[in-house]
Amino acid sequence: MAEKPSLLLINYEFPPLGGGAGTATLNIARELVQLGARVTVLTSAFSGLPRDEELHGYRVIRIPTLRRRKDRCSVFEMIIFMLSAAIFAIPIARKTHAQVTIAFFSIPCGPIAYLLKRFLGIHYIVSLRGGDVPGYLGEELAFFHRLTAPLTRLIWRNASDVVANSEGLQQLARRALPEADIAVVPNGVDFVKFLPGTDCIRPTLSLLFVGRLHMQKGLDTLLQALYRLPPEYRNYRLIIVGDGPERDPLTQLAAALQLTAQIDFLGWVDREHIPGVYADADAFVFPSRDEGMPNAVLEAMAAGLPIVATRISGSEELVTSQGNGFLVAVDDIPALTEALRQVIIDPALRRRMGEASRRRVEQDYSWQATAAAYLRMALNASK
Repeated sequence: MAEKPSLLLINYEFPPLGGGAGTATLNIARELVQLGARVTVLTSAFSGLPRDEELHGYRVIRIPTLRRRKDRCSVFEMIIFMLSAAIFAIPIARKTHAQVTIAFFSIPCGPIAYLLKRFLGIHYIVSLRGGDVPGYLGEELAFFHRLTAPLTRLIWRNASDVVANSEGLQQLARRALPEADIAVVPNGVDFVKFLPGTDCIRPTLSLLFVGRLHMQKGLDTLLQALYRLPPEYRNYRLIIVGDGPERDPLTQLAAALQLTAQIDFLGWVDREHIPGVYADADAFVFPSRDEGMPNAVLEAMAAGLPIVATRISGSEELVTSQGNGFLVAVDDIPALTEALRQVIIDPALRRRMGEASRRRVEQDYSWQATAAAYLRMALNASK
């Protein structure tokens, strides 16, 4: 491979579109450039966004799709992205002299990487993100996974490397394809952008959640846990950042539990304002039912926050119970209530856990290390 390898990153979501996988693509692309690679990102067009632009030293090409919302994408819109990318990817790969492709998500981006290998001989890496792995979210995605399983296995078998972003996701992928050699490369976090806020005691404690408002995230459980708190522990506000199909049901549940006055639904917040949201919080709550490697938890840790999370893939690799936070079983409302109670009543505990969070990400989770791992795989794939 040339001194400056040319890499094509494919993701149907890229900021300001999408969530954690888009953020990962942006940061990996930026760090790959710092490591000496030439990088092009192929992603979805969206109203008001340039079709072709330079960002942080890499190129972003947005192809025509029917994407209608920033925060989520339907299966139909994914199919349209796939069809559009099948038309545009080959000329883009030729024009940019792409030598290796990194496809984020087995579906819908993996088939495009496979197409480039078949027609142009370009080797590819698949970056698993969660929902593209059979078994993720159980019954909710079971039909989709059964439908796409043959294509998913074809894509994995022909990849130079298949990468999971957590050990839990790696194990899930191995159950789907036992013979697959699945590597683990965790997500990173920007230590400069996400910083601890000022150390002050606020009159009202601020609990924060950041993520898509979907049943996967377990916010219904969080509201029920907050409802169980005795009145003397209710000097808090829950800040919910994000949007999604569960916003109206959650708003209705909050009203039914008489929690409306203590909850702020901020909706979609642009990425440039997110670090300030973390800095203004006192603790981070993440009651998700399934994850790969949650960027939101990493960002909260970089912001020096104690974490109350469920014991699931990704989170259990980031949070040590009684270390930098609390881990509770999925949908265990009494345990979640107790963890919240301890965080709410004890400022010294919050401070100690928040400091442990920051130390942990500084030691083990940088985007530079993540990008370096992908670059090593790309160099090996080209040999």
